[in-house]
Amino acid sequence: MLRIGKTALCQLIPHHGTMCLLNTVEWWDETSILCTTASHRDATNPLRRDNRLEAICGLEYAAQAMAVHVGLLDQGKERRLTVGYLGAVKNLMLQATRLDDVKGDLTVQATRLVGEVNSFIYAFRVSAEQQELLDGRASIFLKYLDHSS
Repeated sequence: MLRIGKTALCQLIPHHGTMCLLNTVEWWDETSILCTTASHRDATNPLRRDNRLEAICGLEYAAQAMAVHVGLLDQGKERRLTVGYLGAVKNLMLQATRLDDVKGDLTVQATRLVGEVNSFIYAFRVSAEQQELLDGRASIFLKYLDHSS
């Protein structure tokens, strides 16, 4: 599917301003999404603590990619999402300590493994150029105004 910029991307998730960590959706289809960003190097990144962005924060990048993917799949549907929850995280492998010292842009990939009306399991990977930074699996749960969940 077509490349999506930050303005359109922010309309798919509740995060705005600097909390919308992704810059671009490079590619997506029914099961996968590929996003890029440079926000990990931004001194105003809201996830920074003590002037550092720990690698575990990559999980939020992955969660936002999953949320954008679900938002893209839900476009044109009459459901209204009220909130999304990150459920279990499994097989999380951190292969870096920090993200703020990664020189290249981050690539955030998420692939839906299981999908129901309001629950999903995704495999995810965050990398920069040839360096894998973290990967794992996560479940997400959605609550819609027009469905009981």
